[in-house]
Amino acid sequence: MIKKYLEGLLCFDREGVLKPRQGEKKLMFKRSVLSSAVSMAIVLVSQPVTAAQQDNQETAVEIIEVKGIRGSLNKALGVKRHNEQIVDAIVAEDIGKFPDNNVVESLQRVTGVQVTNRASGEISAVSIRGLSDITTTVNGRNIFTASGTAVALQDIPASLLKQVDVYKTRSASQIESGIAGSIDVKTHRPFDFDGAKFIANARGIYTEQNEEINPTFSALASNNWELDAGQFGALVNVSYSRMRYRDQSVTAGAMLPFMTENPTAPFTPYERIFLDKPGVAENPIWQPGLLAGLPSNQGATLDINGVATPYLLSRDAIFQSDYNGERERPAANISLQFAPNEKSEYVFESFYNGFRNEGFNSLLFSFADWWGGYAGMTPAQAAAAANVQLHPGTNIVKSRSVNDPWVFTSGDLSTGKTDSYLHALGGQWELSDYMTLKSELVYQDSEYTSDFFAMRFVRPGNNYKLNVDFNENGGIPGFNFEDNPATAGVDESSMADPSAYLTDSMYDNANKDEGDAVTFTSDLTYRLDGFFTTVETGIRYDKRGATTAFSRQDRCCGGAVNVGTIDGLASINSGFMDGEANVPTSWAVANGYSIRNNADEFRALYGLNKLDLQRSFDIDATTLSLYLQGKFETDVAGRALNGEIGARYTGIDTDSTFYQETAPGMAQNTTAGESKTRKILPSLTARYQLTDDLQARLAYTETLRYPAFGDLNPLIIYNEDVTGIGYGTAGGGNPDLKPTESKNYDLSLEWYFAEASSLYGTLFRRDIDGFVVGFRRSVTAPKSATDPTPYKFVLTQPYNASNGELSGAEIGLVWFPDYLPEALDGFGVQASYTRLSSQQTTPDTNSEGEITGYRDTDLFGVSDSSYSVVLAYDKNDLGMRLSYSWREGFLANYEAALFANPLEMRRKSEASMDFQLSYKLTEQFEITLDGTNLTNELYQSYYGNDATTGNFGTALYSRTFALGVRYSM
Repeated sequence: MIKKYLEGLLCFDREGVLKPRQGEKKLMFKRSVLSSAVSMAIVLVSQPVTAAQQDNQETAVEIIEVKGIRGSLNKALGVKRHNEQIVDAIVAEDIGKFPDNNVVESLQRVTGVQVTNRASGEISAVSIRGLSDITTTVNGRNIFTASGTAVALQDIPASLLKQVDVYKTRSASQIESGIAGSIDVKTHRPFDFDGAKFIANARGIYTEQNEEINPTFSALASNNWELDAGQFGALVNVSYSRMRYRDQSVTAGAMLPFMTENPTAPFTPYERIFLDKPGVAENPIWQPGLLAGLPSNQGATLDINGVATPYLLSRDAIFQSDYNGERERPAANISLQFAPNEKSEYVFESFYNGFRNEGFNSLLFSFADWWGGYAGMTPAQAAAAANVQLHPGTNIVKSRSVNDPWVFTSGDLSTGKTDSYLHALGGQWELSDYMTLKSELVYQDSEYTSDFFAMRFVRPGNNYKLNVDFNENGGIPGFNFEDNPATAGVDESSMADPSAYLTDSMYDNANKDEGDAVTFTSDLTYRLDGFFTTVETGIRYDKRGATTAFSRQDRCCGGAVNVGTIDGLASINSGFMDGEANVPTSWAVANGYSIRNNADEFRALYGLNKLDLQRSFDIDATTLSLYLQGKFETDVAGRALNGEIGARYTGIDTDSTFYQETAPGMAQNTTAGESKTRKILPSLTARYQLTDDLQARLAYTETLRYPAFGDLNPLIIYNEDVTGIGYGTAGGGNPDLKPTESKNYDLSLEWYFAEASSLYGTLFRRDIDGFVVGFRRSVTAPKSATDPTPYKFVLTQPYNASNGELSGAEIGLVWFPDYLPEALDGFGVQASYTRLSSQQTTPDTNSEGEITGYRDTDLFGVSDSSYSVVLAYDKNDLGMRLSYSWREGFLANYEAALFANPLEMRRKSEASMDFQLSYKLTEQFEITLDGTNLTNELYQSYYGNDATTGNFGTALYSRTFALGVRYSM
């Protein structure tokens, strides 16, 4: 029978790829045919064999490659079913036809995966089961960007991809880092194809907010040749994309305490309560940075000179950003394969990915904390002028008016450029019928450079009035400016009139990060007869280097020149927020392109010169890993039980040199440091075949999260007080950080009930030790490079001071019904749901960095619930997919500990609806149509646990629509 015939000759490797069983001499499939047969073989092995198939068992097996949405999902299920680990996969629907604009957008449909940060015309952040610490690999090789430890997955063009595997458990043979899991991106190789292959794609992507059409091109050319020396194949894959995008946001500022209209001496009505108000006996008057913030109940009081004094919580500012950017991503992949005989194969690959981004940001900022206009007023007069409205039952200000606010705009241009190269040379040799050796040498080099140039404008006189509702509609603020009645007769110019502004501060920053690595791996597999079917052992040696450098300077105030007198200096935006918010839609800012292109001229205006980059840190990290594992297979109660058990040893030695700034702009000191880590990480996975179509898995693994190189850097960056809080801030790393450790437990059940159909679920738990959290303490340092006066800074540095727990369940379904009516034949569904529960115990510290207690919070980035539903249609030449993904609100980060609002910053629930359509006009030509963010979602954040009283930012990102054509031969 065909099924038994294939089972006897073929087996599936870790990626679900069909390969000949080692030692089988009679199987003479060409490697290219064998690789392209994956989906057909999965169907044959997993489905019942008909009588007709039995009658034809002596004939040659015809290889049919299943394509389209259904074929893609079928291949992905094959990867999941036949892998020892718990893994989900995304497989290209056809060569060069990955279903989305980038990898991350595709991952949002994978069970247990959550995505966020839909900015810059794409989704950019991904987590597995709520955790974002993910090891990224390309064809199994660890890949990084510059001085980082991972690569931005969205930088890898989707058109280059063959398959993406999401590993939720790990074997001893895999890289140990990434407590969330690992994502392996696979590219095509020439032996994937039988002979010559050429594919070309072209798409135009329309971004709605800035009304731009953006080009994307890719091409793949591959061929194989039968030479006297053996089989040789060559493949070249290139890609280029450009995206012009527009991101818009409006934000209510942080909360601070203010007096009511009935103040206590020495305050005036609605005066902002600074920590160290002169004339107050007890300073500081209030404590910033509390987890829950200052009490917000109606009538809450502060002690002012022994008097319990009511206060209000109001925002310090209102501001909005209009960011227009242009991003380019060139990429290329070269793959050469040579097989001199059936016992050996050699591979050379070179992978390049680039990133270019240029963004012009227009910022309009108005402080909302001025009280000078109320001095001398009676309480009734002040109340009428300020027109303060509170959220019911609280002391939190919902809306108010502010006389003579300080308003500024800022225009900046930021640029970023990445070039990353990876070169690999490896081989695989069948040393005997029972032994195989695989080895590879990899070199990679990556560099990232960026700069930021900004100029602020201020409006002199401030003879106008701000009316602001911090939450006018569903978390969206609204505000406007009008003439100040107290200064009648003053002509208020338009916010978009350059002559209404004077030049103010300038900011000039630059960075350069570099990284390289040499990696050698060698793996030996020995096949056995008995309980253990194979024993595998291997070594990985990695020598990693990373350096960073930066420059930063700022200066006030550039002569306070009227902006209208400098030709080309101002830029005017328009149409801000597309009617989604009741806010100013146009204002004047410094033209980011102009000031950047004439940077030396504007530096001279401010008495500055271009700075050389200063070293921040140099790091050399050497990793040696060894593993030993055995794969086993036996029968229990007449059913197959198989799996693997092993352990991985890893040792990491890190040598570092740091360049520490002693105060803002002052000289650096050089220090050296070193650290060593030694770990043994056991792993066990077992899979039991309950029936022909139902299997269970059990896994225990241990993984690590290595500290980011930047977190190891003790360089302290000092920032002067710019908000009037009474002290500066400072931040730095900690060279004594240790890896975070995770013990992982997984139990899954998978039912493959039909072709391209499966129902599966997993229970899991992660026990995590040594989370890195920020400790705050008070330090004294010179105020600046020009002012040696001792000054107070609150310094934040990371420590392994927190432990956490993550547990949950996920369930997934892929189903293409077999017996639908003709009109519905071809419809299918892909759906998943994930439920998570997380907890992190974090120490509380006082201003001296002393632990005062412990508190339990959620883990950052973890949504308790998320789901994805995809309705698919795949029949004949037409394929369609409508997908909807949703994740519950989550704890995103902590706000700077300078304010009176709750420290926790949360995101509201996020959703995305996307659509893809493809239609094959001929065997060679296919057209595609797709759209993202079809429901035009707003993305919002808020303080604490009340999105109404604590609303923060609201962002509007573009919908995109794309039309493309694909040619293959």
